[in-house]
Amino acid sequence: MNFLLDANTLIEAKNRYYQMQICPGYWSWVEGRGVAGVLASVHSVGAELRRGNDELADWTRENDALFLPESDDETQIAFGEVAAHVAREAPRMKAGAMNDFLSGADPWLIAKARSLGAVVVTHEQHNPQIIRKFTIPNVCQHFGVPWIDTFQLLHAQGARFVLGV
Repeated sequence: MNFLLDANTLIEAKNRYYQMQICPGYWSWVEGRGVAGVLASVHSVGAELRRGNDELADWTRENDALFLPESDDETQIAFGEVAAHVAREAPRMKAGAMNDFLSGADPWLIAKARSLGAVVVTHEQHNPQIIRKFTIPNVCQHFGVPWIDTFQLLHAQGARFVLGV
């Protein structure tokens, strides 16, 4: 697996530039890249998306294989390292930032990326001065896990969505 998707990449795509009714090619492309073993996400991201009551929740249910389990030993060990790092950094952060981060899918996404040597795909921005919350890029940087956004992913993979009339 080369790339792991953060929930925000799928949510933003659905809500904005690749709405399912407007650009079904994007969603087919994601499914195809998943089948090819190039991109995926993690179960906890899938669980977040399935809690919705919309077409993205339905799509997530239909594409369950795209969401990898986090139960393997390597991911569990990496999660422990991510949690320890966040705990060390928590005193400089806003109260509750550690609990908010560790209770979501983000630390699992980073842990899975570490265990697979994958790139995280997220729309969050690197900002070492941020203290209100932990961000994926900030934690990824600490561990040497690369991250990119959706558009960098599409470019790197040579994706093309050709208009059909």
